Amino acid sequence: MNAIYRLIRRCTLAGLAAALTAAPAYAQTKLVVGYQLIVGPFLSAIADGSFDKAVKEAGYQVDWRQFTSGGDISTALASGNVPVGVLGSTGITSGATRGVDMQLFWILDNIGKSEALVARNGSGINSTADLKGKRVATPFVSTSHFHLLVGLEQVWKVPPRDVRILNMQPPQIVAAWTRGDIDAAYVWPPALTEIAKTGKIIADSEQIGAASVPTFDGIVVDKAWAQKHPKFMAAFTGVLAKSYADYRANGAKWTADSPQVKGIVKLIGGKPEDIVEALGLLVFPTVEEQASTTWLGGGKESGAARAFAASAKFLKDQKQIDKALDDYSPFVTDQYAKAAAGK
Repeated sequence: MNAIYRLIRRCTLAGLAAALTAAPAYAQTKLVVGYQLIVGPFLSAIADGSFDKAVKEAGYQVDWRQFTSGGDISTALASGNVPVGVLGSTGITSGATRGVDMQLFWILDNIGKSEALVARNGSGINSTADLKGKRVATPFVSTSHFHLLVGLEQVWKVPPRDVRILNMQPPQIVAAWTRGDIDAAYVWPPALTEIAKTGKIIADSEQIGAASVPTFDGIVVDKAWAQKHPKFMAAFTGVLAKSYADYRANGAKWTADSPQVKGIVKLIGGKPEDIVEALGLLVFPTVEEQASTTWLGGGKESGAARAFAASAKFLKDQKQIDKALDDYSPFVTDQYAKAAAGK
């Protein structure tokens, strides 16, 4: 219940006009922030109200909206309906190439072992060489999709055309897995954790990233919107920095019974113990690392921009995009991470 509504409820009919006259002083700018089924400290900060408190003090109110795929968030960003959203590195590359004027301003995680290729028990897949002719599900234009294609073509030398690659979102993958409709899947937790219980992990993004380029999840913002709302950006990034520092210092205390993990479960579902396991598979950069050339700093030579360039080349080869841009640095900014780091 916002401040204006509480004020009006308390007013008598005679004083209503005066209350409405005063309303603009209490008005807040509302916006939608889109997130996905991706675990991390930022979800705990949503659940415990840290984000809401910080942005409210800056004059904003967030409608937290869960999307089933990065493609949906990218479309919402392009339409202007969602100014801030969570996307994987491949989804950002695809959206930027297609002209979505957004900027990556925070690395949520280096994916590593948290995205993997799992073969279902009884599928006849014992190694990547057995993938020919099999039904493999993954969310298209996601980091999992990207690394699946990289793995097939560059690492395992299995032509992608010889594999039946199916486009499914994480909840659909779990359902299809249970029915026996698919033989394998490349996905992230909590879906990965669930299907791995009756399957075998035969490859992961840490292995593929070492042989090609790493994948990551990040938060992007509509560039023009961010320029008009610096107070929101400062407040929002400040909470990100604080939540990540807290996990780095106290991650061992994030157990299945902890309020942090319970908050994440409340938002995206899953079992608490599975969330703890999923958190342990990810690497969370510090705010200093965020602002450095490792990730967001350095313009065209930033780690993020170089990863986008590599992803774009591969996506073009796979006909997922029509062309690759010469420079992806306009879609990366270290401005807010630097401010949060006190630089």
